[in-house]
Amino acid sequence: MDGAVMDQVMVDPGSIRLGDQIVIGGQALLVQDMVALPHGGRRLEFASGESFTMRASTILWAARRRVPARARTPRRPRPG
Repeated sequence: MDGAVMDQVMVDPGSIRLGDQIVIGGQALLVQDMVALPHGGRRLEFASGESFTMRASTILWAARRRVPARARTPRRPRPG
């Protein structure tokens, strides 16, 4: 297990990513592919085979998987 967490993020056509999960009509959909459209839009293709067109002004909430950065252990001084 990699310790990944799901964050809720607001997305628009410029910030949506592959792997984001959005809910439309009560159905959770996983973004599998995207196609850029004229005037800043994107057509999202989902793992289920469905698609959704985001216009430039469309804003949605998405769940995005992220792996938190691990705390770095401090370096010990070398004996000198």
